[in-house]
This record gives sequence, C-alpha cells and structure tokens, in this order.
Amino acid sequence: MGETMIKEIPFSDFDAIKIGHADIREAATGCTVIISEQGAITGVDVRGGAPGTRETDLLAPTNLIEKVNAVFLAGGSAFGLDAAAGIMQFLEEKHIGFDVRVTRVPIVTGAVLFDLTVGDSRIRPDKQMGYQACVNAHVGESRQGNVGAGTGATVGKIMGVTRAMKSGLGMYALKADELKVGAIVAVNCLGDVIDPATGEVLAGVLNEDGKTIANTEEIMVRAQSKGTNLFGGNTTVGVVVTNASLTKAQATKVASMSQNAYARTMRPAHTMFDGDTIFAMALGETERDVSVVGMLAARAMEHAIIAAVKNAGPLYNLKCYRDTR
Repeated sequence: MGETMIKEIPFSDFDAIKIGHADIREAATGCTVIISEQGAITGVDVRGGAPGTRETDLLAPTNLIEKVNAVFLAGGSAFGLDAAAGIMQFLEEKHIGFDVRVTRVPIVTGAVLFDLTVGDSRIRPDKQMGYQACVNAHVGESRQGNVGAGTGATVGKIMGVTRAMKSGLGMYALKADELKVGAIVAVNCLGDVIDPATGEVLAGVLNEDGKTIANTEEIMVRAQSKGTNLFGGNTTVGVVVTNASLTKAQATKVASMSQNAYARTMRPAHTMFDGDTIFAMALGETERDVSVVGMLAARAMEHAIIAAVKNAGPLYNLKCYRDTR
C-alpha cells in the first residue's frame, strides 16, 4: 500500500480566512466568527427541525448575493443572533461588504445553538460579543473545547442537563493534493457522540451513577408515549471551509454532504428538537470535483466533532470525556 494522499493540516493553511472567538466562561456562552474579507461563495444545509439562523435565504443559488464576508456560530438560542450586528459593524468599519454605492453592506450569515440551560441564561451573545470576536480574529486560530460557540455546548440531554456531558468547539482540516478542506463545529446535540471508526461512545447521556454512558435512542423509544418534551436545548452548528472553486449550488451540495458526518457521529441526529446546520465556504483558489470536496468535508467534519468532545473540559459540574475514561 502506498502513502495516503489525505493528510491532516493546520487551519493556518487557510490564510484567506480569519477565525475569532469571544465568550463569557462564567455565563457559559460565546460566539465564533469566520471572516473572509474578499468574500467566499457559500452554501448552507439545514437538517434539524428547530433551526435558528440568519440570512440563509441569501445563500439560495437563485438569489443575487454571491459571496459572504462572515459566518458566525453562537450560543444563546435565538437571542444569540444579535451577535451579527457587531460583526456587521466591524466589517463596515473596515469597508468590507457588498457595494451599494452609499456604503458597503457586509454579508453576514450564521446559526445559533441552545445553551441557556448551562450557566447564566440572562447573558447571551450580543452585538458587543460579535464585535469582540472579530477583533480577536486571526489566521491560524486553533483553540478547541470550551471556547467561542462551544463554551456552553453539551450533549446527551434527554434526561435533563444534570445527566448531560460537556462538549465544545472542534476543528479539523485536511489536504488531498492541492485541495484543502476544514471543518469548525460547536457540538450541542440531543444524542450521544460516537467515534465511527471504532464504535466507541465518547459522550452522551449519563446513567444515574453519573459515571457511565447510557443510550439516548433507547431512552427515546421508552419515553415516546409519555407526551412530554424531553428534548429541549440542542442544535449542532458548523462551517466547512475549502480552497476549491465552487458555485453556490455546489457549495450547497458540499454542505449537504457534510451532514453525513452528523449522522455518522451523533445518535440520533437531525431530530425535530435539533437545529442542525452546516455552512460551506468556498475560497475559489483551485478547480476541484464537487463530490470529492463533499466527501472530504464530511470526513473533516467527523474529526472536528470528535475533537469538540475530546477537547472539552468540565464546566458547571458537567462531566467531560476525560471524566468517563
């Protein structure tokens, strides 16, 4: 067997984007921004039944706007969409955006997750936090775990937050020939997180002993006739970045294929009480086959999801991956 053509790379290899975080650890919430000053062709795929998103209609291939200047991921549920105003202000001050003659309108899209049951629900990502995330943005940002949009992220919440586990923000990038694909994700799913390569359950709903992990899908089946909502407080949101040249329709396809990673690592994924969303940003540096880009995007997203769980530390008495090993 020859040497593998697919290799892990640092996110600093994407020198056309800047990544920034802002968070309030005491309140267990935050936001993450991915900035493309020159603009990136962007698509989106929303699979969950309870999404919280901003400006995703712009990304439809039939609509006017071609390039996005920033994508953000934030906690705070729908309140967290306020972070976009700060991102807009920062980019306008830098004269970045769609030229409408009287000014430049920054094109900012994003999605939020529900973290209000962890920390202080009265404190959410807002305009100031969005602006600060942009101030903090730089090429090669690589922090993972309890940072940015992953600060208040948890998994396995079907029995309530007391039996959930801490998750966080994960990143992973790879290269095949000259094609680069990376993924950034805040993992906040209803279900359990599985390593698809080994079948190991990395994190999820805890048993009553608080030390071992139960099975969310089995609990769902047993609880289905009770008529109560056990599923509140979820949504996993992510961004795929590639140096490939893609149309909006192709970027949308890459986002769609990336959702395969959610299905392979989260059990269950895409429930009515998740708002699972993935954006795909194409930087337009090399012509590549869209199916290959999508396949690698799903692989990168799998690794990023696993990294989000493994890099998370304990917070607010929530156990993390290391605590169950």
